[in-house]
Amino acid sequence: MSQPQSLPSATRPVSPALTAVLQNLRPGQRIRVIQTVRVGFKEWTTAVTGCYRGFNYLVTGIATDRVPRDDIVVVSVHFIKDNGELSSVTLDENSEIEVER
Repeated sequence: MSQPQSLPSATRPVSPALTAVLQNLRPGQRIRVIQTVRVGFKEWTTAVTGCYRGFNYLVTGIATDRVPRDDIVVVSVHFIKDNGELSSVTLDENSEIEVER
């Protein structure tokens, strides 16, 4: 079995393992997104669960005359929380997604 290709349109591609999870998710599956947050020297882990809706790319950043190519593209995962709220998170190198069974 070949290794999954990294998601090509992200400024910082997500890991091959996370790419494989994303490529195999189907709308309606229950997922848990786990992220490690760092602020200064403090670090903590947080998780959110819900029903997967899809993923796409979010283009963000600053585009000015000075630096017209200063945009950042991140992978954004969309899901529905248990309370019905539509929600999204962007992925980074500290993100994990688990499929709940």
